[in-house]
Amino acid sequence: MLDLGFVSAILPDYSLEKLVLFAAEEKFSCIEIMCWPLGKSERRYAGVTHIDIDTLNASKIKEIKALLKDHDVNISGLGYYPNPLDADVEKRKYFQDHIKKIIKAAAALDIPVVNTFIGRNQYLNLEENFKLFATEWVPIIDAAQVNGIKIGIENCPMIFTYDEWPGGKNMAINPQIWEKMFDCFPTPLFGLNFDPSHFIWQQMDYIQPLYDFKDRLHHIHLKDVKLYKNKLDKVGIMAPPNFYSSPKIPGYGNVHWGKFFSALTDIGYRGPVCIEVEDKAFEANEKDVLTAIKTARNYLNQYLSS
Repeated sequence: MLDLGFVSAILPDYSLEKLVLFAAEEKFSCIEIMCWPLGKSERRYAGVTHIDIDTLNASKIKEIKALLKDHDVNISGLGYYPNPLDADVEKRKYFQDHIKKIIKAAAALDIPVVNTFIGRNQYLNLEENFKLFATEWVPIIDAAQVNGIKIGIENCPMIFTYDEWPGGKNMAINPQIWEKMFDCFPTPLFGLNFDPSHFIWQQMDYIQPLYDFKDRLHHIHLKDVKLYKNKLDKVGIMAPPNFYSSPKIPGYGNVHWGKFFSALTDIGYRGPVCIEVEDKAFEANEKDVLTAIKTARNYLNQYLSS
């Protein structure tokens, strides 16, 4: 019913072939593949390149398709999560251009979704950012429509570290903003890559949005989060969320996964659901990371038909 996969960012040193072999051996249906430009990472889990878009050619496309077919594994989406509305105009253009290249690559590889952030100029208010968004995102939306590729916007506020304050680096953080996003660009290709964990630490309902935006759900991230009430009581909600919460693998945090999957079945969602590992308790070595992915899979299998 649902295609269970994982996000490749947690295995940055794996080749694409090694990722696919692991997915096949462990009975995963799909992988979200990271497509950052080659170079230094700006933050944890970023800068991972499992398909280098800049060197992709007909031969490599054929090779990738054959690899996936041989092992009966799909790529659920291509992932790249920069700040396309960055205050630095030069960076902004670079990020936008790479997103457009990924959209073209997704079409060439027959991959239906490109996952990313809306971005935000952290020094401007939301009204000012929407004006920026309405113009800066036109070429990206045009590229998606020309190539028939869905865009899945993740709902992460990107406000975890002091360099991301005061406003954060992604404004697609709540249903009110989503409505304005979709009013601005009504094409059904423009949708969400929904992660329930971000609504937990924002103290929001993460179930009702599945019903309200069922036609915009293009991809799902399965990440949990643990909220530490004793820490929250000391610092309050105005502190960076990593002061009072921590990402966890599914089943180890505060997301009620039974209710979550019940809602997904209610709305008839049939797309990918990909485990995202950002749990520091499972990062000591490669064995721990693989254990995290498999432990999450074992827990989630109770909600998935075989």
